[in-house]
Amino acid sequence: MTFICYPKCSTCKKAREFLLARGLEFTERDIKLQNPGEEELREWHARSGLPLRRFFNTSGQLYRSLELTRRLPEMGEDEQYALLATDGMLVKRPILLTDDGGVLVGFRQADWERALG
Repeated sequence: MTFICYPKCSTCKKAREFLLARGLEFTERDIKLQNPGEEELREWHARSGLPLRRFFNTSGQLYRSLELTRRLPEMGEDEQYALLATDGMLVKRPILLTDDGGVLVGFRQADWERALG
């Protein structure tokens, strides 16, 4: 599994503890240092089954400063992918890429328990 996170994020810390408490092995990737590329985002989005807007960190300062609440509805998918790929802080976190091809975006413990058993 690959755990994509921002180490200073409290939600990411909770998710990491969830994984460790279950003895699950994972590779950790700092989203700020290794920003996901456009192709990765497209793949994760397709595998997740989620709307693309769920990949945006709507509570982040950058999201607010770019006025994305207003702008996103007017943007096409290609433009949204390109924007997400510009800065890892725009991307919702954590993201967990499971060994069976699943993609979990954000940490909701019940969802992670269901997905990971």
